[in-house]
Amino acid sequence: MNVRIGHLTFDHATYDELGDVLYLQIGERQAAAASEDTPEGHVLRFDDAGKIIGLTIINAKWLLARGGELTVTLPEQIHVTPAALEAALVAA
Repeated sequence: MNVRIGHLTFDHATYDELGDVLYLQIGERQAAAASEDTPEGHVLRFDDAGKIIGLTIINAKWLLARGGELTVTLPEQIHVTPAALEAALVAA
């Protein structure tokens, strides 16, 4: 399943329903060299070259239900609709 947020396409998604946390990853699973919190409280993960390899969205369903969309800064601000995350927000 692919999830597109802004210019990024994440090809792996895992949703933790109990914690309402969506983990998105690009490519094969790898340890992040660095991570950075977004202004919205999500977490971007980077490889050794500084390229984004993952995004953790905290309170994904809650944010979508509350505001009809969620915002992610990548560094540009992206507004994500429920339809963009619908398939990914299914508990594994």
